[in-house]
Amino acid sequence: MSDSSRVLRDGLEQFRSEHYPRLEDRFRRLAEEGQTPHTLFIGCSDSRVLPDLLADAGPGELFVLRNVGGLVPPRGSDPSVAAAVEYAVRILEVPDIVVCGHSRCGAVQALFDPPEVDTPELGRWLEHARPAAERARSRIPRARSDDPDDPSTAALDRELLREAERQSVKLQVERLQEHAPVREALAENRLRVHGWHYRIGRGEVDVLDAASGEFEPALEEVRGGEGV
Repeated sequence: MSDSSRVLRDGLEQFRSEHYPRLEDRFRRLAEEGQTPHTLFIGCSDSRVLPDLLADAGPGELFVLRNVGGLVPPRGSDPSVAAAVEYAVRILEVPDIVVCGHSRCGAVQALFDPPEVDTPELGRWLEHARPAAERARSRIPRARSDDPDDPSTAALDRELLREAERQSVKLQVERLQEHAPVREALAENRLRVHGWHYRIGRGEVDVLDAASGEFEPALEEVRGGEGV
C-alpha cells in the first residue's frame, strides 16, 4: 500500500472509530430527514481552504461548490455550476451564499504567470477569471521592475495578486446575479450574497462591502492587519 493510500485508510478508520460515534445522532437524523444547509459556499479547490472549519460548520450545514479558482462562469457556459446554484437556491432554499477567494491563489497567479507544463483545459477554464486580472491591472497600473532582485518587484507582485483575488470574488458575486434563481431570491429578500477573501497565513477573512465595493476585515479586532 502506498503512503498516500495508507493516509486515506487511516483517515477512514479514524472517522469510523472517533468522528462518526460522536456525531452519530446527527448523521442518522440527516439520513432520515435530509439536508437543510444554511449556506451555499462557493470556493476554490485549494487544499488549504477548509469551508467547514472556516465557517465552524457541522454536517448538513454547508452546501459546497468548489472548483479551481472558485469561479462562477457566465450564465449558460457551465451547466455544472448553474445546476449547483439552482439546486441550492430553489430546492434547498439556502438563505445565504458565500463566494470565498483566498490569498496566494494558484489559479489567480496563473492568470499572470501560466504554468510551464501543458495545461490546456486549465487555461480555458481560467479565462472565465480573466476580467478579474484586467480589473486588477487597471487599479494597479505600475509596471514590474525588470530586475527580479528588486524588492519592489515582489511587493508589486503580492499587491497585484491580492487585488486580482479580490476582483475575482467581486466578479463571481456579479455573475451569480445573472442566474435567475439568485436574481429572483434577491428581489424577494430571501437571499443574501457575501464575498469573502480568506488570508490563509493569518486565519482572517475580509468581507466585500456591497456599498463601497471594497473589502473590510470581518472582525473588528483584526482591522489594520497586514500579511498573507
